[in-house]
This record gives sequence, C-alpha cells and structure tokens, in this order.
Amino acid sequence: MKILSFSLTAFIGILLLSCKSDIVKEISKDRSIETSISIDHLDINRDIIKTTHNVWVKGTLVKKIVYTDTIPALGRISQEAENNQGETRIVSVPKEYEVYITVK
Repeated sequence: MKILSFSLTAFIGILLLSCKSDIVKEISKDRSIETSISIDHLDINRDIIKTTHNVWVKGTLVKKIVYTDTIPALGRISQEAENNQGETRIVSVPKEYEVYITVK
C-alpha cells in the first residue's frame, strides 16, 4: 500500500511540475482574443454569468462579444470575517462558483 501511495504522490508531483502556467501582465493586441468571465450575485436564487471576448487585430479592438445569462445561486455559507478594528464575527456570504476554462 505504501508503494501505491508513493507512486500516486510521485505521479501527481510530476504532473504538476509539467504544467506550465504563464501569467500574462499585458495582453498582446497584435492578434489575440481576450476573454473574461465574471459571476455576480443577483438575488438569493440567481447569479449572473457574463462572458466577454475582445478580439484584437494589429492593436485595434475589432469586435467585442458579450454573453450574459442567469444561473442558479448556490446558496449561502457561514464564514468568519474581520473588520478594520480586528474584531471577528461569523457572517453569511453567498457561495461562489468554481470556474474552469478549457482552451483548445
């Protein structure tokens, strides 16, 4: 069992090391598509998802495509919060969606 656990840990470590995550500070506007996704809380039952695509060609924004839709809210969760004076208390906040993006 220890060999299986070590092998699985080693495999996950190699997999994580092989993933390259480039953090872009400035978008190339020569020939690119810039995509942003935001989720805002509308009310207790609904959230709004907004996807925006900016198409850049030779430094010019040639097209902006925006999709907006409502999705079910995930409810609320209790969480500890701290104010400016350092005092903490339990507050109720909306649950957040996890966003995954697949690029092909």
